[in-house]
Amino acid sequence: MTTTDSSVEESLVISVTEYVRSYMSNYDGSHDFNHIERVVGLAKYIHAHSPEISPQDRQVVVLSALLHDVGDKKYLKPNEDASTLVYELLLSLGASDQLAKRVQTICLGVSYSSEIKDPARVQDLIKSYPELAIVQDADRLDAIGSIGIGRTFTFTGARTKASMEDSIQHFHDKLLRLGNMMKTDVGRQLARARTERMQEFLKWWDEEASFSSGSSIPT
Repeated sequence: MTTTDSSVEESLVISVTEYVRSYMSNYDGSHDFNHIERVVGLAKYIHAHSPEISPQDRQVVVLSALLHDVGDKKYLKPNEDASTLVYELLLSLGASDQLAKRVQTICLGVSYSSEIKDPARVQDLIKSYPELAIVQDADRLDAIGSIGIGRTFTFTGARTKASMEDSIQHFHDKLLRLGNMMKTDVGRQLARARTERMQEFLKWWDEEASFSSGSSIPT
């Protein structure tokens, strides 16, 4: 890669970062720019520590991590098309058509709910877009562990009228399952420790919740 190519890539990442910082400013604290920064950091870490996965383009990984929540259906604005939002943005910032299409496809493939509906499709996507495995693991790692606990209650308070007990159910319905859905060795290793932290938290929760008037009082 020439110095010119490197400066062009850096300029694109800077422009995308500033766009995402502004775009995410209207999101609640569970999906704000701090979340994006953590996912980018995790994606870089996984990429750097996965020598067995060589074809990944680091620029694609970084851009996809930065943009993975742009167009999220939970926050989609009127007249925005989630299927082309990332693609059109990257083109407007000078990215090639090939790069823009690749990043858009990866961003659309990150979704947990989509994988639950059609896991085989995600596996096929990863064969063609191996960077997806890294970005997907990074995003899911930020959903678990101590950060994940905080994000769960933040989202519930900001976006729903659900109770804290409903938030606890979310751990059992989804978060405790994510460790087994990691695609990279590094992701699995990091997820193991974070899952243990959630399990310990849930033990504390059950212990303290047992004093509820509707529960059996511990002896």
